[in-house]
Amino acid sequence: VYETELGKLNIPIQSIKNIREVPVSSIRKGQYWFPNPNTTRLFFGPTARLLKKGEGYFADYELFFPSVTVGVTDRLTIGGGMSVFPGIGLDEQIFYLTPKVGLKSYGNLSFAAGALLLKIPDESRVVGVVYSLGTFGTTDESISAGLGYGFVGRHMAEKPLIMIGGEKRLTRRIAFVSENWIIPGADAPVAAYGIRLMGEELCVDLAFFNKLDSDAVFPGIPYIDLVFKF
Repeated sequence: VYETELGKLNIPIQSIKNIREVPVSSIRKGQYWFPNPNTTRLFFGPTARLLKKGEGYFADYELFFPSVTVGVTDRLTIGGGMSVFPGIGLDEQIFYLTPKVGLKSYGNLSFAAGALLLKIPDESRVVGVVYSLGTFGTTDESISAGLGYGFVGRHMAEKPLIMIGGEKRLTRRIAFVSENWIIPGADAPVAAYGIRLMGEELCVDLAFFNKLDSDAVFPGIPYIDLVFKF
């Protein structure tokens, strides 16, 4: 017997698949807000949060960059994938690996370190970025900031790139996301903004990237990604 404001419902036990308890904080104005299914990344950039052991997700960035990411342990998340550009051979595709390690957590403040490792055609050395960052806030409202150093083989960049971004959940299914970069050697910072459309297991990001200079064209370069959590 399930009692609601509208009355009592009699539900046969054999019709009940499972019963879950949710925290009171997940009920807002009488509506259940499911957990954010994509807390480990903004758009392209990461947050300091990790997947739990056994969790994972499939992602596809800009249609041509699919990847799979899994929680190996509660403090180690590893992802990887390859480009799928049509009309070219396997040896001409880009391969990438994205390990991330959790460092410390203090309540709503988390720290992590990781890397983006790339194998590019016609380049015998591995290139990429190693980084560290922190995330402060809840899974529905947070800010992330970090810095990283690009490298080619054993050669490390002298100056770091800087990333600052955040996420704000606006409704049960919509969040605003921003991701911004200061890149060494670039003549202007790069900013991204857009919305995240969320379900309990699936989310889609629709955003625009733009340079912050006099040549910027509103709204910017379109960006799309899809994440399915399993």
